[in-house]
Amino acid sequence: MAELPQLVDTYQLYIDGRWVEPEGGRYDDISPATEAVIATAPDASVGQVSEAIAAARRAFDEGPWGTMTNQDRAACLNQLGEALMKNADEFFALSQVEWGCIANERVMQVDGAAFMSMYAAQLAAELADEPVTGIGAGTTLLRHEPLGVVSILTPWNFPHCLNVMKLNNALAAGNTVVLKPSPLTPLAGLALARIIDEHTDIPPGVVNVVTPSGIEAAKLLTTDPRIDMISFTGSSVVGRQVMSAAGDTLKRILLELGGKSASIVLDDTVVTDAMLEQMLFDCCSLHAGQACILHSRLLLPDSLHDDVVDRLVALARSVKVGDPTDPDVQMGPLISAAQRERVEAHIAGAVNEGAKVVTGGGRPAGVDVGFYVEPTILTDVDPNSTVAQEEVFGPVLSVLRYRDDDDAVAIANNSQYGLSGAVWGTDVDRALGVARRIRTGQIAVNGIGPGAAPFGGFKLSGLGREGGGIAGLHQYMELKAIGVPA
Repeated sequence: MAELPQLVDTYQLYIDGRWVEPEGGRYDDISPATEAVIATAPDASVGQVSEAIAAARRAFDEGPWGTMTNQDRAACLNQLGEALMKNADEFFALSQVEWGCIANERVMQVDGAAFMSMYAAQLAAELADEPVTGIGAGTTLLRHEPLGVVSILTPWNFPHCLNVMKLNNALAAGNTVVLKPSPLTPLAGLALARIIDEHTDIPPGVVNVVTPSGIEAAKLLTTDPRIDMISFTGSSVVGRQVMSAAGDTLKRILLELGGKSASIVLDDTVVTDAMLEQMLFDCCSLHAGQACILHSRLLLPDSLHDDVVDRLVALARSVKVGDPTDPDVQMGPLISAAQRERVEAHIAGAVNEGAKVVTGGGRPAGVDVGFYVEPTILTDVDPNSTVAQEEVFGPVLSVLRYRDDDDAVAIANNSQYGLSGAVWGTDVDRALGVARRIRTGQIAVNGIGPGAAPFGGFKLSGLGREGGGIAGLHQYMELKAIGVPA
C-alpha cells in the first residue's frame, strides 16, 4: 500500500479536550477503493457517549465558551479555518482513501471547508440584538441565544465538509457540540478533532468527537435530555427515527435528508456538449451518485429524447472510473460492498419493472478491487416505478418522457422528496416559470444553482435550513423577546 497521509491514524475518542481510549474496542475502517483496512477506529461505549454529552453540558453551563464575546468565538473559528487551509492536502489525501474523493471534487469536499469556518467567524462577529417597535410602549429587543448542547450526526458521503459546516454554525451561535461521524468515515471527524485540539483555542469540552458503531450508543445522542438540539444529515428513514427520538424532550431538530430531484429539459432547449457534461455530473456521476442533491430523474420531451439520450450514453461510456488517487479518474467508488449491492439491486429491480439499461448497469471492466459501479442510464422509466421514486444513492440516471410543461411539472412533483432540481430552456422566463412550480428547496435554471442560500428541502427531504448567512446560525439558536421601557 502507498504511504498513507498523516491524518490517517489510529485515533482515540476526543472527550473534554482529551484523547480517551475506547471501552468498546476498535473496528476496521475500510477504503472503498482498495477494500483494505486503512486504520482501526475507536468504538465508544454508551457510557463514553454519555461522558461526551456531560462534557459538552459542563462546557456550555459552566465553561468560558458561553461567556466569551462573539469576537472571541469568531477568533477561534478563524483559527480553525486557517488550520484547515494549511492541512487541506492532508485532508484531501484522507478523503481519497477513506471515502473515495477524486481530484475534481476536492474543492467541494475539502478546500471549501476552510472558507466555511472563516465565513462562520464573520457571521459570529455580526450577531447582535435587534430592536423592533410596534404597538405599545417601549421597545422590544429580539435576541437570539444559543440553544445549548448540539449533537451533530453526519453521513459518509461528504463527511469533512458537513462535519465542518455543522460544527461552524453550532459554535458560531455559541453552542457546544458532540459530533458523531458515520462509522464508515470515522477518521474524518477524528482528524477534525485533532486540528481543533492542536491549532485552536476552543476550550475543552466545547467540541467532543465520538465514533460508536453500536445503535444504543448512537441513539443516546438523540434521546439524552442534556442535549438541546440534533443536527442530522442522512437518509429520510433514519431522519424519521431521529425526529421520533427527539420528541420526548422536544429537542430542536435540523434534518437534511434524501432527494429524488428532477432535471427538466424544455423543448426549446439547444443542448450543447457543455450542458450534457454538467447534466451527467449533476444527475449521475458526482461522487459516484452518492449525493442527495443529484438530479437523478432526467425529464425529456419526445422531440429531444433520442438525441439527448444517445449523446449522454456516449458521454457516460467515456467516463474514467477507478482509483481516486489517479488525477485523471472522473468517478470513484461507492462507499461499501453493501452500498454497491444496494445499487445493483435497484438496477435489477428497474429492469424488472420495465426500464431499459442503455449503458452501464454493472462493474467497470478490468476493475476487480473496490466498490465500483459504472455510470448507468435507464430509459423507459415509469414515473411511479421504484427507481423513479426511491433514492438509489449510486451512479444511476432515470430518463423519463413528458408531453408538455404541465406534465413535466406533475412528474417532477410526483415524489415524496423535494430537495433540488433543474430546468433548462432557451426562454429563460418560461424556464423560471416552470422552476417556480416545482416543490423543492432549491433549483437551478440553465445550470445556475443558488449561491449563498439556505439549504434544505420540502416533504421528506427534511426540516429547517442550513447555511444562508445569519439565518443559518439562527437555526442553532432560540429567539428571546425582551421588553425595554421607553
